[in-house]
Amino acid sequence: MFTGSRTQDYLAVVLGVFAALSPLWVETNNNGMWSLIVLGALVALAGLAQIYRPAMEATDYAMGLFGALLFISPWAMNYTAYRGASWTAWVIGIVTVVVAVAALPTVSGRLHDMAPHH
Repeated sequence: MFTGSRTQDYLAVVLGVFAALSPLWVETNNNGMWSLIVLGALVALAGLAQIYRPAMEATDYAMGLFGALLFISPWAMNYTAYRGASWTAWVIGIVTVVVAVAALPTVSGRLHDMAPHH
């Protein structure tokens, strides 16, 4: 899936920036706005850190944590009534966790080993 190209890091930056800017076009309350901005920025920063320092495995784990926090934030920060903000957090949170898990060294190694050899 994402073996050698580190495409997942660029995707994480895009996802994080989208989440951080989403309060500009989705209706939300103050808690939701700050959750999306802060967690989106952290996802984007984790992606940037991985782009510039791919050997830092801890950022993949941090990215997964930020994605999970983003996913639960509508319930934890009480903004589920704002559907646009909630769905943004849920979808970006899930995709971020999937991207982070796919980028983990043990998973990437298995994916690379499963690829057909020419």
